Amino acid sequence: MKKLLYVSLLCGLALTTISAITETENESVLTSNFTVGNPEIASINSISFGPEGILFVGDSKNATLYALDTKDTEQLEKGTALNMIDFDTKVAGSLGTTADQVKITDMAVNPISKKVYLSVHTNDGTPVLLRLNGEKLENVSLKNINHSKLALNNPVATDKKDRRGRSQRKWAIADLKYHNGTVMLSGLSNKEFSSIFRSIPFPFTKAQDYASLEIWHAAHGRFETYAPIKAFDVISMNNKEYLLASYTCTPLVLFPMEDLKAGKHLKGRTVAELGSGNAPIDMISFKKDGKPFFVMSNTNRSVMRFDYDVIANFKETLTETVDEFAVAKGVPYVSLPMVNVLQLDNLDADTVVYLQRSADGDLVLRTRPTKWM
Repeated sequence: MKKLLYVSLLCGLALTTISAITETENESVLTSNFTVGNPEIASINSISFGPEGILFVGDSKNATLYALDTKDTEQLEKGTALNMIDFDTKVAGSLGTTADQVKITDMAVNPISKKVYLSVHTNDGTPVLLRLNGEKLENVSLKNINHSKLALNNPVATDKKDRRGRSQRKWAIADLKYHNGTVMLSGLSNKEFSSIFRSIPFPFTKAQDYASLEIWHAAHGRFETYAPIKAFDVISMNNKEYLLASYTCTPLVLFPMEDLKAGKHLKGRTVAELGSGNAPIDMISFKKDGKPFFVMSNTNRSVMRFDYDVIANFKETLTETVDEFAVAKGVPYVSLPMVNVLQLDNLDADTVVYLQRSADGDLVLRTRPTKWM
């Protein structure tokens, strides 16, 4: 009996060990240090997807970066074509309120499932995360979710104001993207040169490399270190990666990625002035007829399309003041017949999804093939 009991115990131990190994093998390395619970997100200023359906959330109010495990990992090759009118009414309806009580702050597409995610603030400032499943809006719980978070070092102070008396805290995180194992964030710090670009390894550790940035702002006719990058992307030209950054009023600036190192103060190369009285909103890249392009949506301009090759062959640096209001200089672009585009992202390799305010004031969510971009 003792021998039988001993064998039984060994078998049980073996099964338990096999089960533990299987669970370990199935567990993602990226989420191994995540915890389930309420991440206590206070605001959602920017969202962007990384690998394995992980959604990165930039919270300027808390000056904190979050990684949320959406568990949305069912692979799809193509996204669903969309043409949803009265979209703000639909968003509000899903939250049991009216359109004047909600504000869509950002939009991102999960590159795995091709589902559209939207960050929303209600009228009292409560952050909400919504997912579009077909044409149905689903509320993604922010109170009980598998997550990881990292508080930013030296964010812009909560009481910091600009020359017009406007709070600068919302620019603690202006834009963010995941790239090659790091989460990149633009924004403002509390340092003397406040414009900052952060590179944070993921999974999160205590490491927070950042460089302070300086640009020639042609519309203002001066070098500046205090304006945040409002929209950016990483582009590859001539076998070298660059941070392509756009600021308010609207300089377009290149920074070599290899030079964006911890503690370094870097001057960018201004390759275009796209007109004062404007601010960038979103910037995405895609291929059209095998050639790489990027497009940028704006607050007071139509969507602009740029050719990578044209930028790569542009050797000049803007160093003079552009005195005439709204005049563009430098790298040329094509104005697409798309105005009042408030959010923009890649749906799949051949399609773009965008949120647009139409001429009659209606908010629409639409898709468009890149061949028409």
